[in-house]
Amino acid sequence: MRVLSIRQPWSWLIVNGFKDVENRTWPTKLRGKFLIHASKHPSPGLAQIRAEARTRFHIEIPDVLELGGIVGEAELVDCVRSCPSAWFEGPWGFVLRNAKVLPFQSLRGKLGFFRL
Repeated sequence: MRVLSIRQPWSWLIVNGFKDVENRTWPTKLRGKFLIHASKHPSPGLAQIRAEARTRFHIEIPDVLELGGIVGEAELVDCVRSCPSAWFEGPWGFVLRNAKVLPFQSLRGKLGFFRL
């Protein structure tokens, strides 16, 4: 099974069904189900991201987020250069479907897609 490390709170937003596009600087040909790994360190500017999620999307991101392990899964259905999703910032967007939360499983992450 493939795994992709994503910083919090983005991984939480994806597995909880809010964020339908993962922005990357690189494309992928991978399609299908993959596991979502929450990186050991959260995204810089976490407070600002929380505030924007609250005001723009009416989403309350929890104060405590799991770090350093598998938090869920999703299906990658496309890799695009533009997308109507409010979450798309580019330059590449991994279009996601069928995301769900899984029980936390501690795991060391890696860059890019990696095998479990």
